Amino acid sequence: MPPEKSNSKTDIIEARCIVESAKKISGPVLFSSFPIAFLQGVDPEKGTVSDKKSDIYGEEFRGKILIFPNAIGSSVGAYVIYRMVKNRTAPLAMIARTADIITASGCALAGIPLYDVSEQYFYALEKFDKITIEGKTGIIRRFGSRNP
Repeated sequence: MPPEKSNSKTDIIEARCIVESAKKISGPVLFSSFPIAFLQGVDPEKGTVSDKKSDIYGEEFRGKILIFPNAIGSSVGAYVIYRMVKNRTAPLAMIARTADIITASGCALAGIPLYDVSEQYFYALEKFDKITIEGKTGIIRRFGSRNP
């Protein structure tokens, strides 16, 4: 894959695909600037972050594309990701600044598409309201913005 690129005029970012999807994924962005502890800080029954210190505390993952720096904590957090799929509370896809082993293994087990981007493009995604990800290529396109 070519190196990651961003084109601010067209709002396109190329991300690295970790767990691929055969289809295009579109949805609203749920952005967290804090790492997520899936084992201790996520309620898989509700599909929300239960850690009150999180900037997305109580927000639902379902139907959204979760963007966050990385997972922290126990490797058992991968099974929490899997459990969210079984409970139908999981996000449509995940984009991480760093695709760590917890997130990568959880997404692989659960069949959730996972991508990672550099820090520069990670923080650019915070301004995106809705995005489309081309499944296999990892091309991210903005189709809504929070702050111009």
